Amino acid sequence: MSDDEHRPQHSMSRRHLFRNGASLTAASVLFGAGMFSGRAVAGNVAAANTTGLAVTDSEVTVGILHSISGTVAISETGATQAEKLAIHQINAAGGVLGRKIKFIQEDGASDWPTFAEKAKKLLVSDHCAAVFGCYTSASRKAVLPVFEQYNGLLYYPTYYEGLEQSKNIIYTGQEATQQILASLDWISKERGAKSFYLLGSDYIWPRTSNKIARKHIENALKGKVVGEEYFPLGHTQFNSVINKIRLTKPDVILSDVVGGSNVAFYKQLKSAGIDLNKQMLLTLSVSEDEADGIGGDNIAGAYSSMKYFQSIDTPTNKKFIADFKAMWGDKTVIGDVTQAAYLAPFLWKAAVEKCGSFDVDKVVEASPGIELANAPEGYVKIHPNHHLWCKTRVGKALPNGQFEVVYVSPELIAPDPFPKGYQ
Repeated sequence: MSDDEHRPQHSMSRRHLFRNGASLTAASVLFGAGMFSGRAVAGNVAAANTTGLAVTDSEVTVGILHSISGTVAISETGATQAEKLAIHQINAAGGVLGRKIKFIQEDGASDWPTFAEKAKKLLVSDHCAAVFGCYTSASRKAVLPVFEQYNGLLYYPTYYEGLEQSKNIIYTGQEATQQILASLDWISKERGAKSFYLLGSDYIWPRTSNKIARKHIENALKGKVVGEEYFPLGHTQFNSVINKIRLTKPDVILSDVVGGSNVAFYKQLKSAGIDLNKQMLLTLSVSEDEADGIGGDNIAGAYSSMKYFQSIDTPTNKKFIADFKAMWGDKTVIGDVTQAAYLAPFLWKAAVEKCGSFDVDKVVEASPGIELANAPEGYVKIHPNHHLWCKTRVGKALPNGQFEVVYVSPELIAPDPFPKGYQ
């Protein structure tokens, strides 16, 4: 089925160092150049930039802000790599408004105050025209007032809890209703799940996501939550809660444990004799990136709810994977957030060229309605609320660390960051 058939009917609707990048010629980036309609037209600085951003006649500077150290680096490395790949491809295809993109990278170090400090540097000292970054909601919440105070523009790639909308952020991942509701409906209807045990890391995204999940389980599905627990980021001792799970015998473990804690959690599940081919587990936080660190044998059988899996069988996705591996190595894997991060520079380029300016206010105004007709995940479009129309997919983890897609939502799901009845 073509991407055109899935378009919304409403008009508004890491492990490796950089290598082999020079081998990616202009001919190899036709996918990147063809995702949107836009022209790289050179113009003088006065016409394209009136707000003091780091723009010259030949170059525009952007920021990359992710954790490349600390417990969340396991999940953010791929996003950093994807953003660099997209920038490389855009530059090879002529740049943005005739200018090559230069990036300044900063390390949030899995520490929320550090994210805020680095965000201020990128905006105030480096005058970045846009920033691609953050992973956890805690890091996004830390930088949000900085972007709003200094009128910066952040492209945020992670699935998150919703309940937020900012002029200064474009959200390229899923908000909670897009990720959670369809997958819970699927596991209830198709797998007969009635009871759930909710687990999460102890910060805003897992807690808010589980609040939404609980309301849907109890009110819409008429199911039961038999347990709910949270753990600090970096936590590695899960034997106590595993024993509680064995006693309560839920139909489904719903997990939004984040980052490096997942390695310990899934290994300890397996050591405790819990076979995820028999005990259903639905994760909202494990994609191929994390599975690579967990080990495929430790997570095989678990279900994951994402909008993208590396195993999507389309020519566009296959080319994206080939380009990604050509830059970052054959052993790299590509997860949901990695792909969502890859979209961001292309969405920014399209908005810049639509309005003919790098000025943040003009780019923001031009962004709703920007579409990528053939992104790796399929068709996406920016909604007026700054989130993307997208599909929900459920994948089953395989021993090789990849996911077999077992469910795809029939239609694109409109973003609804403030869902009635779930707040």
